[in-house]
Amino acid sequence: MKYFVALLCACFSVPAVSQTSASFRGDAQHSGLYAQAGVPLLHGIKWKFKTEGAVISTPAVIDGTAYFGSNDHFLYAVNTADGAQRWKFKTGSRVASSPAVSQGRVYFGSYDGNIYAVDAKSGEQRWKFATEGERRFMGRHLHGNDPTGETMPDPFDFYLSSPTVAQDAVYIGSGDGNVYALDAASGALRWKFHTGNVVHASPAIANGTLYIGSWDSYFYALDAKSGQERWRFKTGEDHDIANQVGIQSSATIADGIVYFGCRDSNLYALDALTGTKKWAYPTKGSWVISTPIAKDGTVYFTTSDSGLFLAVDAKSGVLKYSLSFHHWPMFSSPAIAGRNLYIGSNAGTLMAIDLDKHATSWTFSTDGAKANAAALTQKDGAPNYTAAFTDNFYDEMVIGVWKMLSIGAVLSSPVIERDMIYFGSTDGNVYAIS
Repeated sequence: MKYFVALLCACFSVPAVSQTSASFRGDAQHSGLYAQAGVPLLHGIKWKFKTEGAVISTPAVIDGTAYFGSNDHFLYAVNTADGAQRWKFKTGSRVASSPAVSQGRVYFGSYDGNIYAVDAKSGEQRWKFATEGERRFMGRHLHGNDPTGETMPDPFDFYLSSPTVAQDAVYIGSGDGNVYALDAASGALRWKFHTGNVVHASPAIANGTLYIGSWDSYFYALDAKSGQERWRFKTGEDHDIANQVGIQSSATIADGIVYFGCRDSNLYALDALTGTKKWAYPTKGSWVISTPIAKDGTVYFTTSDSGLFLAVDAKSGVLKYSLSFHHWPMFSSPAIAGRNLYIGSNAGTLMAIDLDKHATSWTFSTDGAKANAAALTQKDGAPNYTAAFTDNFYDEMVIGVWKMLSIGAVLSSPVIERDMIYFGSTDGNVYAIS
């Protein structure tokens, strides 16, 4: 029995981020843990690269190049030394997917409904796979906005699923409700698994199992080789107003437990083998969108409109401590290097949190925040939603969301390479800071 437990822990142990490939949160388990120096003291911008659209995509950094998508329809490859463009690849729509790089190819999705593989050095297309079509999550009377009988696309459904590469296959979700496994070399379909709604979470893989949530409110464990369902877990629903439902968060796996957030205002911890709930931490009405991170027996995660950074015990889910950030939502997923955790905020900032002192080490503000934050911030530091949302009508909600994003929100997640941090912003920039 002791041997079995030791073997199980070894199977689910999370290594430091690999340097032979790059993907969302650094590895197939979405660990977000970097064996790098990070930036314990902020010196400033090394470079910034301007695109013509919001950058929601998280960069993949490998071999001196940062790869990222933009809402201007392009995937970019940029030199990490000076921010100079190496190449760009045009798709038919916005690229809100975070690329994965493996075996000399870059994989990503676009709102045009295609999954792409391009050559990492030249940017030339290697293959393209057409899904059944992208769309955003939709709900009737969404977030309580009028018209009450109308089904509305959710303007807070910011992300596309990001690919994970494992065992010569590319795994990715889609707005068509499917999870796809494609041959990494050719793009040929190996299998697809259909869920009941949009899949914009990114698949995490460990020990031959793929873990992913859907907007249908279920979290799935699938056999990575065959696509057969191993188990599913039901999260909560809201049948009155379609806003507290579905899984937008991507999962992380550590020590035999899979952790993920949900729009039902919980962070969940499930047994990775059986799907049995270990615990759930309630956030009192605030979504958990970002991917949690686990290190040294603690799980760290953030909330949406309550603007909290929370540290809970990995085994029990008991709160250790929390930090409040003036009710600014945090959709970005954290990264850890050394004893600092790095996280982006919808306030247009990237922050370093000292995990020993339980306090913010430094804060970096985007160009968008410097230009526009004052007009959309109250005197107490909280978001000024009254200035952005002028009416309880769907159209005005969409306009209000993009007014708030003009602050240069950091929806992208930080990537750490040595003593540098790379991340995107809705002000159209990708930043490299040290």
